[in-house]
Amino acid sequence: MQSPISRIEPQIAAKLSKQRYHLVGEHGGVKVCHWTKEELKNDRHCYKGTFYGIQSSGCMQMAPNVDTCNLACTYCWREPHSDTLNKIDDDPEMLFYESVRAHRRLLTGFKGHKDVPLEKWEEAQNPKHVAISLNGEPTLYSRLAEFLEICHDHGVSTFLVTNGSLPKVIENLDTLPTQLYVSVDAPNKQVFNKLCKPKFNDNSWEQLEKTLELLPSLDTRTVCRHTLIKNHSLGFYDDYARLDNMADPNFIEAKGYVYVGHSQNNHKITDMPTHDEIMEFSRTLAPLVGREVLADRSESRVSLIGKEMIPVVLPEQKRAFPKDLGIAKPQSFRLPQL
Repeated sequence: MQSPISRIEPQIAAKLSKQRYHLVGEHGGVKVCHWTKEELKNDRHCYKGTFYGIQSSGCMQMAPNVDTCNLACTYCWREPHSDTLNKIDDDPEMLFYESVRAHRRLLTGFKGHKDVPLEKWEEAQNPKHVAISLNGEPTLYSRLAEFLEICHDHGVSTFLVTNGSLPKVIENLDTLPTQLYVSVDAPNKQVFNKLCKPKFNDNSWEQLEKTLELLPSLDTRTVCRHTLIKNHSLGFYDDYARLDNMADPNFIEAKGYVYVGHSQNNHKITDMPTHDEIMEFSRTLAPLVGREVLADRSESRVSLIGKEMIPVVLPEQKRAFPKDLGIAKPQSFRLPQL
């Protein structure tokens, strides 16, 4: 099945391609994570390896819509998204296979590297985990449940990160991700509107609360992630505890804001909390939600709050990766003449 030509706006597509995104489908994209490279070369995994047993060298980072989001969060380090909400309905099987092909292309330079064992590189050709967290809001993809099912049928676990603004989409998913992350990056509506900046809907905070109320009924692993910004959203223990107790997630991640990328236009380097400040926040919040601090990774300024650490189990593989899948060729983009 041939991948369709990208319909991402040329200016956005050119910027993403320059940043080593490989664009797939009409609005999707793949990019190799820093930690995937680290585990291939130096046998160092990301915090998801410590917290959930994820092998970083087997992880593919992608999104079905790298150009579309309904929030304009000040702390987002990615490129700004389109000002319109595009219809995103790529064929999910095509999107999965084209993403794997793109992932393989992006890994070609590691074959033969003196620090990368050939066996580990070969294993990385067929990912065991898909992080649907690269860019954009994935619940805007109309065939998300089908995509998740195809991943699982290939024995691939899925981590889906959502801003929680579309609870009906999550409620109606026929197939749920292996682990569902909800970004709870503000303690109350006032801070939410200031930091998360809804673009199309004034009731995004209320929709987020509906998503949190929905979480206890979902038959999958759930996580509330707090991206904490010093001088803006760090603290507010009682407010965060109210939201976390509402959601009753399996895990809570407290992660420090990082002054990188596009977010540098909106924040200062002094808005980055230290790891000690993240740990102080975590130790204060944990008893308010009936949990404890289970682990942390200082280089990522992140902690895990929960009741017990339970590694992710890969889905049973029902379908093999096609032998002739090959490696994708990059799409080229030119800015329009002005």
